[in-house]
Parts: sequence; C-alpha cells; structure tokens
Amino acid sequence: MKSITSRDNPLVKRLHALAQSGRDRRQRGETLLDGAHLVEAALEAEWPLKALVCAEGGLARLEHQRLLERVAGDVPRYQLPDAVFRHVSPVDSPSGVLALIDLPASVRAGPLVDSVVVLDAVQDPGNLGTILRTAAAAGIRRVLLGSGCAQAWSPRVLRAGMGAHFVLEIEEGIDPLVRLEDYPGRCLATALGEGACSLYALDLSGPIAWLFGAEGQGLSPALLARADQRVLIPMASGIESLNVGAAVAVCLFEQRRQTRER
Repeated sequence: MKSITSRDNPLVKRLHALAQSGRDRRQRGETLLDGAHLVEAALEAEWPLKALVCAEGGLARLEHQRLLERVAGDVPRYQLPDAVFRHVSPVDSPSGVLALIDLPASVRAGPLVDSVVVLDAVQDPGNLGTILRTAAAAGIRRVLLGSGCAQAWSPRVLRAGMGAHFVLEIEEGIDPLVRLEDYPGRCLATALGEGACSLYALDLSGPIAWLFGAEGQGLSPALLARADQRVLIPMASGIESLNVGAAVAVCLFEQRRQTRER
C-alpha cells in the first residue's frame, strides 16, 4: 500500500475535486464510493475499482482489513493520514475508506415496458439516494431522472443509495415526456387536485410509470398533465404532505403488496 502525506499530491487533488464538484466528475468520468458497505456492494456487483484509499486511523478496523483482503491485488491501494483523508472525503463524517470508480456508460434507452419511477427536479442528494434504494427494494429496475435532478452518481447520492445503483438502470438528464411517449402502461402522479384518487382505492396491476416531483414545487405542469391519474396518500388531519422519499416508498410498496397478493 502506497503512503501519501501531502495535499499537493496529484491523486489527493483529484480525489478532492471528485468529492466536491459534479463538473469534475462528469469531465473525468469518475466518482467516489464512500464506506466499506458501498465498496462491498460494488464488489458484489462485479463493478471494477480503479483504486482503494484508506485513512491511516481506519486500517485497524476489522471490516477495512477484510475489504483489503477481498479487493483484487491489481487494484492500487493508498494510505492517507487522517487529516488528508478528511480533506478528500465527500461527507462530513469520513468513513475511513474510499474507492475510485468510473462512471457507468450511458444506459441504452430501450423501450419502457415495466414499471418505472420518473423523477422531476428532485435535488436533495439524500432524498434521491433513498428513492433509488426504495425502488430497488420494491423490485423496480429502471429510474428516469429529468434534467433538474441531483447527479445520481455523486458520492452523497451513492452513499444514501446503499448499493442500489449497482442493480438499477438509471437514465439521467432525460426528457420524461419524450421517454413516456410510447409507454404502454399508466402514468400515476402523486398530487392533489380534481380527480385525485386514494392510493388504496386503485388497482395497481400492470406496468405503471410513477411520477414524483421536487420537494416543495411538485411536478412540472407539463409532466402533471401527462398523468393518467392523480394519486393522493391518505394521511391524518393536520398533515399536508410527505417527504418525496416517503411518498415513493408508500406508493411502490402498495403496488408490491397488491402484486404479491395476486
């Protein structure tokens, strides 16, 4: 394992840029995985690692030792002093281990035939990562992100996704209306308004495109108009709405419940 101690080292500068800048991630075609759990998820998915970086103080942790043993011998390994590791960490509470990976190649935009999640300007990294994890857990395999969404492969979204990225097909920067032009299923939008129906009164069989909007603003008028049905989640009085991540979980698992019962 190679030891690096200076912040002026080219690798340290590269890691710091990837941790902080979406533009640098896009230009370099790379991103960072933070934490042993996420690195292990990448290994389970046979996702190639370009480098493994450990904090000096984290080398004594058993999970990091096991990770080092598991990573292929041809993957470069680097050790950083704790202060330098904090400098390159993409999160406020450094985990002690990072992996450098390439961003995935663009997903081939084939026809949509199964249920999908469509996100419109969901900008909070924690919410986006949670939604991706929820979609994967509910059996959804494709998620469409409009141009206003947070970068799906940013370190913070990856950390919140807890490995979901490696089992999903994620399309970024798409025009949802174009992608849904020939969609064979129904488009359901969580929104209030005329004609809104309780989630629990709906038959959720068949393919469904679930449309979810940004925190606060909701769906854009054009995407809301594309919905075949507005859906509301019944809640106790005095509560107006749910966090978008919670709303996604309620809807997707109600669909899963109905599917399992059938």
